Amino acid sequence: MDKLLKLLCEDARLPVETLATMTGSTPEEVAAKIQKMESDGIILGYRAVVDWDKADREMVESYIDLKIAPKKDFGFDEFAELVSQMPEVKSCTLMSGGSDISLVVEGRSFKDIALFVGKRLATMESVISTSTRFVLKTYKKQGHQVSGKNTDDREMDF
Repeated sequence: MDKLLKLLCEDARLPVETLATMTGSTPEEVAAKIQKMESDGIILGYRAVVDWDKADREMVESYIDLKIAPKKDFGFDEFAELVSQMPEVKSCTLMSGGSDISLVVEGRSFKDIALFVGKRLATMESVISTSTRFVLKTYKKQGHQVSGKNTDDREMDF
């Protein structure tokens, strides 16, 4: 199963026949394994890795670290479940170290994200503090190299 999952993570568009050859299984066995992993919640979905700088969509990505005061008997789970429901939140993880919860948040502009943090996150009862970092440029995303060429035609004077 680990080899099959690794292959699917590298390229989820591989045909079942190719996956069968690569894993030494039959296409029927591979299809059944994939279906079982989907129904068991091991495989959560299939997505394209997109270089948004080349697409016709303005998008800003940010990483937001939160310190929270968890409610008694709930730990961090209740807060994480609530925040995970927000459409701007693309990823929500419990962390060790300096922050408790780390979010990946997307918006159309820096202002959208600033408003999300200021009006939605920071005002939540459990939130003690937030720290927001904006992605300025991506070089590698989910194992894929993103174009390293600068597409900005403006000249820089130093």
